[in-house]
Formats: sequence, C-alpha cells, structure tokens
Amino acid sequence: MKIVDIRATTVAVPLEAPLRHSNGAHWGRFVRTLVEVETDEGFVGLGEMGGGGESAEAAFRALLPYLKGHDPFQLEALRFKIANPTASLYNNRTQLLAAIEFACLDVIGQRLGVPVCDLLGGRVRDEVPFASYLFFRYAAEGHPEIRTPDQLVGHARDLKEAHGFTVHKLKGGVFPPDHELECYRALAEAFPGDRLRYDPNAVLSLAEGLRFGRAIENLNNDYLEDPVWGLEGLRAVREQVRVPLATNTVVVNFEQLASNVLRRAADVVLLDTTFWGGIRPCVKAAGVCETFQLGIAVHSSGELGVQLATMLHLGAVLPNLTYAADAHYHQLRDDVIEGGPLPYEGGAIAVPTAPGLGVRLDKDKVARYAELYRELGGYPYDRDPGRPGWYARVPNERFADPTVSQEVPL
Repeated sequence: MKIVDIRATTVAVPLEAPLRHSNGAHWGRFVRTLVEVETDEGFVGLGEMGGGGESAEAAFRALLPYLKGHDPFQLEALRFKIANPTASLYNNRTQLLAAIEFACLDVIGQRLGVPVCDLLGGRVRDEVPFASYLFFRYAAEGHPEIRTPDQLVGHARDLKEAHGFTVHKLKGGVFPPDHELECYRALAEAFPGDRLRYDPNAVLSLAEGLRFGRAIENLNNDYLEDPVWGLEGLRAVREQVRVPLATNTVVVNFEQLASNVLRRAADVVLLDTTFWGGIRPCVKAAGVCETFQLGIAVHSSGELGVQLATMLHLGAVLPNLTYAADAHYHQLRDDVIEGGPLPYEGGAIAVPTAPGLGVRLDKDKVARYAELYRELGGYPYDRDPGRPGWYARVPNERFADPTVSQEVPL
C-alpha cells in the first residue's frame, strides 16, 4: 500500500463564547487544519493540526514529495523522513508529523479492520474520563460571561449536570492571583467531593506561584499545573509546596523528559498527541513515566473530533493513566465529524470501536466551516480582544481587571 495524495483543509468551528487565557484568548472559534492521506488502495486516513490557513495547507502539500509512494505501515521511517531531529533544527515539522501519523494509523486500522487502540497494544479501558476544563470568558449569544466566583461555580454546576464531570480544571492566569484563588476556593466549597486542578499557563512569578500553591494545600487537588515557567522554576515550587506539580509546557519531548527524571520538577506529565509528534511517541513517553513513577494525563490543545479520537485511543491503552484527561471539546458549538460531537456520559467519552480512528468527516460541515474560515480568517491567539495593545509577559504583572464586565465584538 502506498500514499498517493495528501490534502489539507483549514476550518473555523465556533465556540460557545470567547475563552480567555493567560496569553490572550480564543476569539470565539477554533481554527484547525484537517488532513486527509489517501492511498492507492482507496483508504483515506484523517489527521488534524492546530492553527491553519494557507501556510498550513501549503506545508502539508509540501510533504507529498517526501511521502508519495511511502507505505503507511512504515511509521518509524515516516518519522525520519519528515522530522529528522537534526534537520528539524531548520524545519520543525513535529506537529505536521503528528497529523500525518494520525492519518497513517487511521489507514492501517481501516486496512486491518481494527481500531487504532488495538495497534497500540489493546485497550485497558473502554472510556476515558475528562475534566470540566473551566475558562474565564467573554459573553456571547446565549452564553454569559464568566468572571466572578459565582459565575464560575454556576458554569461548573451546569457542566457537571450536563456531562457528569467530577474533576474541575480552572484555566487561570487571566486575573490577579488573589481573585483566581477566590474562584478556585469557591469551586472547592461548591463541589467538596470533586477533584480540582489549576493552570495559569506559567505566568506567575516564583513568589506568586509559591503563595498560590501554599494557599491551596488543604484542598482536594489533583495537581498544580505550570504555575511558573521552566523546569528550574517548577523545581523551586515543588520543593516548597505540598501539591503535586504538572506540566504540559516544558516536558514535551524525550530530552526534557529525561531531565525531569534525573532532577524531578514535575510529578505529572501531560501528554499531547500533537506536541509530542503523534500517538505513538506519547505511548513511549507513558512507558518512561511508568518506570520512574511519574503521573500522566492527556493534554488538550483545542481539538475537534479527529484529534479527540487520537486522545481517546491514547487514553484507552495507558494502564498508568490515573488522571482525567483535559478537553476543550464541550466548549464547541459543533464538530466536523459524522454524527456530530461525541457525547459525554458520566464525565467520560467512549473509545471508538470502528476501524481506524473510528470517526469520519462530515463533508457538508467541513465545507461550511472552511467557508467560515475564509470569511473570518484566523486570530492572534496571543492577544486579548478586550485589551487592545496588551500582550503577556512571563512572569506577568498586567492582569485583567476582575471588576470590569466587558463585551467584545468579534
């Protein structure tokens, strides 16, 4: 079997509301690039990558000369063909590799008539639990703002009722730490039996990171994720705070993982199927973590149904996955896969059982959201539409004002 074509389509899928984060915002939509890898036997595998537009589509088209005639089963050769580690110093194709790997695994599963998780060692669970993943946000049609502790708790309660979440992750770094600490404590008080996690995306100073960490030690925490930047910063916090530390920012490859093993800075590593270059590297990394008693979780980078399927197949095969996965998925108004968004039940999503990734594209929705992308274009992820001229620093001192209620035209 040989690859004969690679197609890429950028789409913009609406969110319920613009989501705020420490570096800026998601401006009311996720922009993603969908990839289709076609073989000479008629199989079409699906991949997905964050961001997009003409540059992403051109980047995938540029891989065809590298991969035309390549056997999708030859995944290790694929890795070196397009992401050789020294060549990648000049052409970093890690996320491109991930999308192509997703598609090749999808093709292999279809060819053999088995789900991708069976290619990775076989499932140890049939569903993957998820955290609620709470954001501060601007108001949008039909969806109120989230800025105050009461608004945050009300939103978490609605999500818990709708989807069954028992783990709640607050994406912070937007407002001053004292305000976000008040919000976090309000969640703990409102859901005393549920687990909590907080992630300010590494924008706190060391002093603020220590102060926040010590202030939540008595709560029902899963972990404190990236309170400060860098392995050395995390080590300093870990030495002085009695809450497990997690990261998805500074352990995203095997060299960084080795450093964390030799001198532990993070207790939990969040594995992202895109950041690590595919599902298979995440499985390898999980094995290293199992050996050295590091916890693992599954990171979310703003996925649609195709990448969500990769996260589900990954979660299905990891025996040491003891934390609920992250997902932005419930923040979306729609999806591009047949049958619409995959449903939550009891805070979990079932692992697909159909061959390959187990999801197919809804061509009409792809066309609709490709047109929406052409209409609206992309947006600057590292800017906030409600604060013109603002940009984040690390550590950050210029937080949003929690007393100001604001609407933003998008």
